[in-house]
Amino acid sequence: MALGRRRFTAQQDYWPAFVDMLTTLVLSIIFLLSVFSLAQFFLSQQITDKDTVLNRLNSQIAELTELLAMERANNRDLQDNVSLLESNLKDAIASRDELKGLLDSQNGAASVADSQVSSLNTQLADEKRVSQRAMAQVELLNQQIAALRRQIAALEDALDASEQRDKESSAKIADLGKRLNVALAQKVQELARYRSDFFGRLREILSQRADVRVVGDRFVFQSEVLFDSGQADVNAAGQGELDKLAEALLQLEGQIPPEIAWVLRVDGHTDSRPLSGNGRFRDNWELSSARAISVVKYLISKGISPEHLVAAGFGEFQPLEAGDTDEINAKNRRIELKLTER
Repeated sequence: MALGRRRFTAQQDYWPAFVDMLTTLVLSIIFLLSVFSLAQFFLSQQITDKDTVLNRLNSQIAELTELLAMERANNRDLQDNVSLLESNLKDAIASRDELKGLLDSQNGAASVADSQVSSLNTQLADEKRVSQRAMAQVELLNQQIAALRRQIAALEDALDASEQRDKESSAKIADLGKRLNVALAQKVQELARYRSDFFGRLREILSQRADVRVVGDRFVFQSEVLFDSGQADVNAAGQGELDKLAEALLQLEGQIPPEIAWVLRVDGHTDSRPLSGNGRFRDNWELSSARAISVVKYLISKGISPEHLVAAGFGEFQPLEAGDTDEINAKNRRIELKLTER
């Protein structure tokens, strides 16, 4: 038993030493990694600095290259200037030689002058011929101008004659207008006379009715005289009244000359109260128009010429009096008759 305990103790003594060695190894590795990281950092810093220096060198090289190109361009310009100066020098030498030749040829100047005089004489003759042709053209233009003046004079005479005829025509038209106005005035006066006769007859015929009135130049029938409430067909009592009116109109048609354009205008009016929705007519426009048309058709059935009748509906928009009382509405519901020009 004692021997066993001693062996176990000896084995346990190896383990702490192993742990210490392992710890020392790990610390050594960490130290080496730290040294390697620092070395890599310093190395990258140096590389960055070298890149910066290299970029500056590249920029300086680019600037030197640009300056070199400019110097080369200046050199070419100088060479071009030298070439130009050499060309000008050659031209000056050639001009000098030419002047020298002219001085040598002064002996032949007289013959040259004669040649020039001959050339001038030829040009003068040509100019004379041109001048003669121009004079001929001017003469032709003068003749044409004279012909145009004669034509203008003839046109002016024709225009004066036309203006004179226009004045005479205007005078005739003015005279015709005056005579037409006089004739129209006579027709109007004549129609006014017939209208007065027509009014007088209707006054006699309708004098007993209190519900038929004269308003200005119109006869006014209250709607109840001719129509039942909300209806557009002439009732029996209304037919009797219209028979009297038709008799007077037939007499008037026989008396008014046919050249007088006249019509009896029949105007339908209602009050401002809206119609009930279940009737024949959608609104007062339709009711007033239908009543005026019924009167016209009844008069036509009694022999009145349709060309002497006109029907118009005004709805509630032309009241005799403003308001909404029963009395005012009764006055506004009406049929108006007016004898007028067509």
